[in-house]
Amino acid sequence: MQNSKDTKVFKIDYDRPTSQQLFDLLRDEIVAMVLPPGEKLSENSLSDRFGVSRTPVREAIAKLVTLGFVEVRPQRGTFVSKLSMTQILEARFIREALEVAITEHVAGHAPPELVAECEVIIDRQHEAAEQQDALLFQHLDDEFHQKLADCTHFERAAGLIQSEKAHMDRVRNLSLQELGGQYERVLEQHRAILEGIKAAKPDICREAMRTHTREILTILSKVQSMHPDYFEQHSADSEVTPQFTG
Repeated sequence: MQNSKDTKVFKIDYDRPTSQQLFDLLRDEIVAMVLPPGEKLSENSLSDRFGVSRTPVREAIAKLVTLGFVEVRPQRGTFVSKLSMTQILEARFIREALEVAITEHVAGHAPPELVAECEVIIDRQHEAAEQQDALLFQHLDDEFHQKLADCTHFERAAGLIQSEKAHMDRVRNLSLQELGGQYERVLEQHRAILEGIKAAKPDICREAMRTHTREILTILSKVQSMHPDYFEQHSADSEVTPQFTG
């Protein structure tokens, strides 16, 4: 598993709030599993690591708590939230509904520059896959889906997809690092989606995106069995819930 949290240099961009920069960095590390589920977070340690005061660290952590990436346990401390099977499956359900609708819309309205930009992203993802760079691969995945969502001009939809997708991406990043063949499957699915868009075939886009968003259902149990300590142990989360395939 990638782990760069002890060596990554934090450079403050004085044009942006420090707390937002810390939030972005910590969120990236949580999604990339550099900060794994259950890891304790200390304001003092993070303040020392980034060379900033505790105030922006506290503000960044508060936002992470609000979005479900971090939890505060009374009398125990602040921890990276464990993975919730229920939350992941709900996020996948929401994401599929939105992204299928988006690709169907884009298939009939895609400007040539969108197709060209998506092709570049896929090429860069291929390079990231060859380098086994899971974090870059995931950033490019976000960019691919963001490009499609932006084409609808529905900003709330795009934002909702990214917030829900992030919880799924924690599992995805584990699978990229530890299960064979995941990079290739994602690339094939992205290419299939883009081919449907280029052909202006909403039905092809719909099926390609469904396949893509349901991929996590094929890896979730494997990841859970490999890392049971990363998952919440509630009875409702004990196994992958079957979902309709219509």
